[in-house]
Amino acid sequence: MRRSTFSRATTSVLGTIALFAATALTGAAPATAAFSAALGSPARPLPAAVGHRLVSGQYPAPLTSSQCQAQLQSSCYGATQLEQAYNEHPLLDRGINGTGRTIVLVDSFGSPTIQHDLDVYSKQFGIPSANVQVVKWGSVPTFDPNNSDMTGWAEETTIDVDMAHAMAPGAKIVLVETGVSETEGTTGMPEMMSAEQSLIDKGVGDVISQSFSATENTFPGFDKGDYSSLLNLRYAFKDAAAHGVSVLASSGDDGVTDSESDGSTLYPYPVTSWPPSDPLVTAVGGTSVHLDDQGNRLSPDTVWDGDGASGGGKSKVFSRPLFQLGVQNVVGGSRGVPDVSMLGDPKTGVWTYNSFGPQDNGWELWGGTSVACPIFSGVVALADQYAGHRLGNLNYGLYALGGLQQAGAPGTGINDVVGGSNAYNGVAGFPATKGYDLATGWGTVNVAQFVPAIAALG
Repeated sequence: MRRSTFSRATTSVLGTIALFAATALTGAAPATAAFSAALGSPARPLPAAVGHRLVSGQYPAPLTSSQCQAQLQSSCYGATQLEQAYNEHPLLDRGINGTGRTIVLVDSFGSPTIQHDLDVYSKQFGIPSANVQVVKWGSVPTFDPNNSDMTGWAEETTIDVDMAHAMAPGAKIVLVETGVSETEGTTGMPEMMSAEQSLIDKGVGDVISQSFSATENTFPGFDKGDYSSLLNLRYAFKDAAAHGVSVLASSGDDGVTDSESDGSTLYPYPVTSWPPSDPLVTAVGGTSVHLDDQGNRLSPDTVWDGDGASGGGKSKVFSRPLFQLGVQNVVGGSRGVPDVSMLGDPKTGVWTYNSFGPQDNGWELWGGTSVACPIFSGVVALADQYAGHRLGNLNYGLYALGGLQQAGAPGTGINDVVGGSNAYNGVAGFPATKGYDLATGWGTVNVAQFVPAIAALG
């Protein structure tokens, strides 16, 4: 996911990089912000349209993966390929599709065309669409298609909705639109947390997906060892734990580092971001996923690195939680992230459809851990349906399954990711090793096995 600030301009294979930028924890920022910085404009916090990275955009119809390889030297995937890649069809064929479960997605400003755009996305890939319930929290300004902050968040909104729906086509989607753009530090966070708490208290939502974050170091008081400005925002997660609601967050798009307070400069040493660093949250990292046109794997997943990297590292705020006791040789005395990983590499990206224009009017190819997080939210919705109840904080069950997988037990649904690291921007990263690591967590999942396994433990 992107941290609270917008991410730097993303790489466009076709040179359309000027369309938008990406980097917040898993965040992305409109390209205009990157160009402004390049021209020497004063630094300012950039919106964290979390973690999305544009590969290419403005197609009248999505290309096949083989066409993307030939034309863009990149892979590209639709909903049915994702379902095949993560082995969802055995469950979907049994009616385990998220029915009766609700996924809550939180984005500043939202998108004025989200229902229409999801309908187009669903029709393209032959899956039933879903009604998106929009909840406006606070004073949400009128959408301005020429405002790069708003369009950046609208892109993120589309990514969140499309990915959650692709993985759980039967689940209800509630989109929370807040009126303050989230940036590094606390800006925008109070509105998001209060919105989440309100829905939780009303019984709305089984899993919350957050494609945003802010570097821990950017919270006021951090440099003095005072973490209260961050800790005082945890009330929504405590409320979620009390009500059995699962909370997810993107782990970041800048590998072992992340943005400083200006939203564009990266720290020259390892840092982590919140909310993924929170023990009450399951942090979702990013992988490269190599598929054919039908969604069959051509090779094992690898850690995302190159154009960005899977966010991961050790929290400076939170000590090692009980569920990480078994991986203390990796995390030491700190909370380590991520916990699990899904598709995030823009070079193996996903299609979305936007029509809020004028620059976003067609099919676009995206990556980032803000893709990975809503993908995993769909998996959680399936697990909730399978279990017949909410699973709450997933980390205890997830780490139990990871330990069993490492010990050689079958049927855990955990697929280890080995090789490479999340080094980025000259900062040495953590290697993706056998078992748990600070680049991909426990790895990725085989949904047909993982859902019944996590449901049993939940």
